[in-house]
Amino acid sequence: MEEGGRSVGEEKKKKVMVAIDESECSFYALEWALENLYQSLLNAKVVLFTAQPIADYGYMNIYAESFAIASPPELRASLEENQRKVANALLQKAKDLCAQHTIVAETATQVGDPKGSICEVAEKLHINLLVLGSHNKGAIQRAFLGSVSNYCVHNAKCPVLVVRKMP
Repeated sequence: MEEGGRSVGEEKKKKVMVAIDESECSFYALEWALENLYQSLLNAKVVLFTAQPIADYGYMNIYAESFAIASPPELRASLEENQRKVANALLQKAKDLCAQHTIVAETATQVGDPKGSICEVAEKLHINLLVLGSHNKGAIQRAFLGSVSNYCVHNAKCPVLVVRKMP
């Protein structure tokens, strides 16, 4: 029997995205989700995401000329490749952590501002729940530096779970 385009009893898998960066708090959020949302994650599609920040290459010409090293295009390509390697290593570490909990996760990365990239990818992948860690910034730091989790809470098109590591 069909209901809404799918068989009765057949549920569409929910999608959960966990945003990862190099910080301890993002891995804490992943571990928290694996321990506290385990049953839900077993029946969900889990996506691990990291944003690769846009690097400022303005200094490259001066640096390259000063030290007579690779030309800026070659240096830029080398730096971008290194950034990809770091992002892939970070995602692999998170994927291995999921595997230890018998959760199979997919990975995704995108170059761009982390705030915008997280929300953009969550919308593009039709994520049902976004999980983020909190850096525990104070009000003044958040005001001047901004907060990725605060931005996502207000701009993501899906529910956002911010996991804060308690002291």
